Amino acid sequence: METKDMMLTKEVGGEAEGTQQEHSRPMLADGLAERGPKSLISGSGQQVSNGFTTSTPQSPREGPGSAAFSGGTSSVPGGGTGSSVPLGGLRTLVVQQTSLERPRETWSKKMDFLLSVIGYAVDLGNVWRFPYICYQNGGGAFLLPYLLMAVFGGVPLFYMELALGQFHRSGCISIWKHICPIFKGIGFAICIIALYISFYYNTIMAWALYYLLSSFQPTLPWTTCTNSWNTANCNRYMSTDHNVSWSNSSTSPAEEFYTRQVLQVHLSPGLHQLGSVSWQLALCLLFIFTIIYFSIWKGVKTSGKVVWVTATFPYLVLLVLLIRGATLPGAWRGVVFYLKPDWEKLLSTTVWIDAAAQIFFSLGPGFGVLLAFASYNPFHNNCYKDALITSSVNCLTSFLSGFVIFTVLGYIAEMRHLDVDAVAKDAGPSLLFIVYAEAIANMPGATFFAIIFFLMIIMLGLDSTFAGLEGVITAMLDEFPHVLSKRREQFVLGLVCVCYLGALSTLTYGGAFVVKLFEEYATGPAVITVVLLEVIAVSWFYGTNRFCNDIQLMLGFYPGLFWRVCWVAICPCFLLFIVISFLAFPPEVKLFQYHFPPWTTVLGYCIGVSSFICVPAYMVYHLLNAKGTFKQVQHFLSFPL
Repeated sequence: METKDMMLTKEVGGEAEGTQQEHSRPMLADGLAERGPKSLISGSGQQVSNGFTTSTPQSPREGPGSAAFSGGTSSVPGGGTGSSVPLGGLRTLVVQQTSLERPRETWSKKMDFLLSVIGYAVDLGNVWRFPYICYQNGGGAFLLPYLLMAVFGGVPLFYMELALGQFHRSGCISIWKHICPIFKGIGFAICIIALYISFYYNTIMAWALYYLLSSFQPTLPWTTCTNSWNTANCNRYMSTDHNVSWSNSSTSPAEEFYTRQVLQVHLSPGLHQLGSVSWQLALCLLFIFTIIYFSIWKGVKTSGKVVWVTATFPYLVLLVLLIRGATLPGAWRGVVFYLKPDWEKLLSTTVWIDAAAQIFFSLGPGFGVLLAFASYNPFHNNCYKDALITSSVNCLTSFLSGFVIFTVLGYIAEMRHLDVDAVAKDAGPSLLFIVYAEAIANMPGATFFAIIFFLMIIMLGLDSTFAGLEGVITAMLDEFPHVLSKRREQFVLGLVCVCYLGALSTLTYGGAFVVKLFEEYATGPAVITVVLLEVIAVSWFYGTNRFCNDIQLMLGFYPGLFWRVCWVAICPCFLLFIVISFLAFPPEVKLFQYHFPPWTTVLGYCIGVSSFICVPAYMVYHLLNAKGTFKQVQHFLSFPL
């Protein structure tokens, strides 16, 4: 049984006031937020409103049923116990009351949490997007705007979400009843965005699984031009083929294997005619979702164990590939191209836009994952330290991935007698499934390197999918506990089935076009706008002082001026800058030789708005259902008076 504490606080000679804590959530005493940080500390211990002191390592929401007191003890009618400070001071009375609510699940170990967060933040984008964005925007010079955006935008948002989730111990929907109820639509929007991501993100892992299964052959199938899917333009340009010349019309065996055998995109003219579902990819995706289900069906107790493999194995593979790539001829050309600074590009607005977008999507605030993961932490866990560690690991991984990719690109350029920029024109999945796959095929021990590389791609994707779906699961279980708390396995199964059915359109012959559409429009602008509203709600409506006091109750120290300024001003400006840039410079969407027609842009924005519309829709619903006078409604909706 979990305990629920009722605290009665009063001045001696004054009238007693009683406040029952809702779901055992730590609440500040009246006027605490206005008194500032120092008012929280009295004597040698820090007294929180539910009777626990900061010296205890246990969360107030999971107390064993005994209260922590300061001063002497006194009997309480009804069998409870209480404490009071000597006359002339503040008297605190704590009454214990039992509840039938199930205790909240927690991580088995601290490392389970850290590896889960690192696995979520370090995803496929670190491997293919960061290196491409870096060399496109000035090489080593790009690191300056990237680090500035990380320090003043990405890391403060990361820290804020971990602190919110850990303090309120709720998912992305129910947490808003503690912060600002009228913004509850943000939680529903986050869940819809997470579903959209699951519709296309896991398909990339299905492609990697297809490659992995194809790697168990004496000769890798993307190394020859004699297969049934090859065309007359196929040019087998291996390092040993000195008599073969490369022209602009030439296509490599790796490119034709990816486009004509795996995707079969040549059978679809575009989004208006997607074609049939590829049964091979459908089976691969079914296997991926089966792994996902049995990894998350029991909660963080099971997923926390799985990430010990899925979050650490990619680093081992990256290290192996880095060492191998550094020994290839021409590797130095790729590294120089990757890091050579072009300082003039810093004068371009596009560079700063790309830096802001890259750090935001790399760290991943706003997807409900950090809130969910942190909600399973002990109350006094040092989430500040966790935020610094995990965000630093994420940024360093992106930087390391650049060396892994560009040593190989330099090798290919050397092999084809081309400049590195002519080889590095591919971005996104093509960089992995065409360019890198071809480079692996040229290495001694190609089969071994192909197997571990595509295993790494799958595991990078699995970590992010575990996290994304756990954010949705935690949100729904916290919002509807009486219906779903005892039916987690069935709910997870239903959610996974919905994700699989939603992904079927990405498994068609034109599925790659659908993946590109979702990637460009369905998630980016919507989630950035949602996080902008989240920061405004927390900093301006809930109040930065109140939020900082919450952090002090958990960690024992008050956030510094830097963090407060970031949350109030810099982070909203950072997010608004990205949103405006998306609207002012809409991306030109192109995949292979297919240019997306104008109607697809309208369709993409409609998909994006379909999630964000939850925010204003819930505001209207809440206002229409609120009862009472204007001031009562205003107080109920947590607007400042």
